[in-house]
Amino acid sequence: MTVYFHTFGCKVNQYETDCIAAVMLQRGHTRVYDQRSADIVIINTCTVTESADSKLMQLLRRIKRENPLAVTVVCGCYPQAHKDLSLIKEADIIAGENNKTLIPSLIDNYLSNRQKLVSIFPHEKGESIESMSLPERKDKTRAIIKIQDGCDRFCSYCIIPYARGRSRSKPLCDIENEAKALSLAGHKELVLVGINLSCYGDDFVYSNSSDVNRHIDLSDAVHAAALSSADRIRLGSIEPEMLTDDLISRLSKESKLCPHFHLSLQSGCDKTLKDMRRKYSTAEYLSLVSSLRQRFPDCAVTTDVMTGFPGETDEDFSESLAFVKRAGFSAAHIFPYSQREGTPAAKRSDQVPQDIRIMRARVMTDAVKESERFYLQSLVGKTVSVLFEREQNNEWHQGHTPSYTLVKVKRTEKSLWREILNVRIVSVENGYCVGELN
Repeated sequence: MTVYFHTFGCKVNQYETDCIAAVMLQRGHTRVYDQRSADIVIINTCTVTESADSKLMQLLRRIKRENPLAVTVVCGCYPQAHKDLSLIKEADIIAGENNKTLIPSLIDNYLSNRQKLVSIFPHEKGESIESMSLPERKDKTRAIIKIQDGCDRFCSYCIIPYARGRSRSKPLCDIENEAKALSLAGHKELVLVGINLSCYGDDFVYSNSSDVNRHIDLSDAVHAAALSSADRIRLGSIEPEMLTDDLISRLSKESKLCPHFHLSLQSGCDKTLKDMRRKYSTAEYLSLVSSLRQRFPDCAVTTDVMTGFPGETDEDFSESLAFVKRAGFSAAHIFPYSQREGTPAAKRSDQVPQDIRIMRARVMTDAVKESERFYLQSLVGKTVSVLFEREQNNEWHQGHTPSYTLVKVKRTEKSLWREILNVRIVSVENGYCVGELN
């Protein structure tokens, strides 16, 4: 049978979808890229914002309109977090976040009797990470490895701990084996991802390090992946509160680690951070950024910033804006606050009007564009290594530097796909650099 996959949300979801797809292909199914020609449609959901929920509903309605005979599977964060599943009544199979490996079997069961299936298990304290591993993706340059799931932080605006459960980590031996298999398949860059990546190892006891007083942490995961033949190891988004100076020091000793750190901020105002139940101050955050830049010269620091959190005044926003300008991020994801039913922030009476949230996001975005241009301009005249990922419009080869800067060079007859080459940066365009092959 033919199967269409649609993934909402983060790289963790992308990884999980690819793992499900691999099992389906092993069972003899064929992957297609148009839902209208699919016998089975599998949707891996995200519920971090109201917009993500709305897009899910729109997609479901379109699928049932254009392909009414398709078996429709909805899985992941949305059904796990929301008790009322009536909004996804179009789904034939509904699975939670922590049993995605059962989806192929659920499909077999449904096909045998055509009875709607709901398979959602509550998260339990002490549960292990769901066992998944990713085979090679022949169409991809870099490969994702999920090494952590869940979150213990319960920020006041965030529904993800309810959807994903408590923090749990993939064993180091599994990371090493998966990394070696993916690098042998041709992937030169491996991206380690998780829901709260900096909490990696919290659920383990001790590392095999000679320092028996040190718990396993993110540096051990990076080292395990670096034992593969991959040229680069990259980290996904990191939460600041677990990123200590000692951890940064150990990470700096891993030569394959890419000097790009997506360090989630959320707000540059201390009052707002406290209301969000974030576990750091702006001063502590700035200290971490300084430590990263000291240990990783010329590194790129990127971030997420929310605008219009409940109770955020004009003065609070101005403070956050000033902090973002001072930090000098090379890029940032700016987004307005989204109310999530079931979170403490959603119950507050001092909600900021939606138009003000959006207006503040636009102002913050403009400020970040300035620092992004400054960072890209600092690369002009330098020679950087670029992992080439694809050709664009028969005109450009393009790829990314270790600091995740997009670089384009003029197209040559020879394909540069999956090659790492030195490129001299000659100019800056809108959001990327133009270079020449050395």
